[in-house]
Amino acid sequence: MTLAVIDYGAGNLHSVANALKAAGAQDVAVTDDPDVVAKADRIVLPGVGAFGACAAALRKVDGMVDALEQRVRREGAPFLGICVGMQLMADAGEEMGEHPGLGWVSGRVRHLMPSDPAAKVPHMGWNDVRPTAPHPLIEPGEAYFLHSFAFEGDDVVATTDHAGPVVAAIARDNLAGVQFHPEKSQRYGLDLLARFLEWRP
Repeated sequence: MTLAVIDYGAGNLHSVANALKAAGAQDVAVTDDPDVVAKADRIVLPGVGAFGACAAALRKVDGMVDALEQRVRREGAPFLGICVGMQLMADAGEEMGEHPGLGWVSGRVRHLMPSDPAAKVPHMGWNDVRPTAPHPLIEPGEAYFLHSFAFEGDDVVATTDHAGPVVAAIARDNLAGVQFHPEKSQRYGLDLLARFLEWRP
């Protein structure tokens, strides 16, 4: 089984790849080659930084969005977006202007606005993951978050609490995304990645 971790210059790539290996992945390619992505059995899109910059960087990799559309949307390869990688699944992001996402899940990425002014932004550190709908990848537990913007929209399967509910995970069909960082979430994160490796959507 080949697993492609997409390299578009915006992510904690080698930490994600190492976590996938620790979770049991044998053949992990950190790649910016759309041909590798087009043949991968599973695909992971990490992301750290601003939505617009990440979206632009992904589109600058010649042929990558087309390869993702073909392999993930049309052929149904299991896909996991992490942090900004999850946010890019949305229709649009509102960080430093409005920027189009991949449009795979209906929703927008907006600035976190906690109801309690004492709740700091960015939302940083360990927090609960609370499933809101059954999904084979998502279990209750604690994960590590670091973000100032959050997804609002459809297909939510888990939330966390930061002076109000915040989307922690989204999923539909062969698509899944997590706002937290599995690669920084110790046993909880490794167990989630192990479930992703076994997932048969």
